[in-house]
Amino acid sequence: MTKVVSILDEVSLNRALTRISYEIIERNKGIDNLVLAGIKTRGVFIANRIAKKIEEIEGASVPVGELDITLYRDDRHFPKEVDEPEVKGQMFPVPVKDKVVILVDDVIFTGRTIRAAMDAVIDLGRPEKIMVASLTDRGHREIPIKADYIGKNIPTSKSEQVKVSMKEIDGKDAVDIIKPD
Repeated sequence: MTKVVSILDEVSLNRALTRISYEIIERNKGIDNLVLAGIKTRGVFIANRIAKKIEEIEGASVPVGELDITLYRDDRHFPKEVDEPEVKGQMFPVPVKDKVVILVDDVIFTGRTIRAAMDAVIDLGRPEKIMVASLTDRGHREIPIKADYIGKNIPTSKSEQVKVSMKEIDGKDAVDIIKPD
């Protein structure tokens, strides 16, 4: 029987996003020149929430882009019967050239998703700097990637799974660890 352990509920998830928002503002000495880049799918929802919190704090908005990293993955394997992966595309409201781009994702694990996202951003233009914000960090890096902003560090074994649920797509806000039998 699979065991599910709740790590963050709606209130604590919201608190973590608020803290990340303040840290982004403080470390960047404001929000000038910032662009949030949500990694599809849940990273986009998290990026939009962070942007909303920053706007409440600063009284000005931060642009939010959407990254589809499907074609940039080095660890993605597709079934033989599928010729091409489904690509959902990029959407950026502003150019990334000379901007501070903050990649936003739900879980940072091996580092491969962030590496792919960096390649996707650089294909859009040369940012001044790339930073990483993640709701959760579970360790186990395979690539030397470090998150600049972390909502919650969650030590896990490689066999465990971290499941992030967002109201926009899952109907609830939560972070759970799924432990195998």
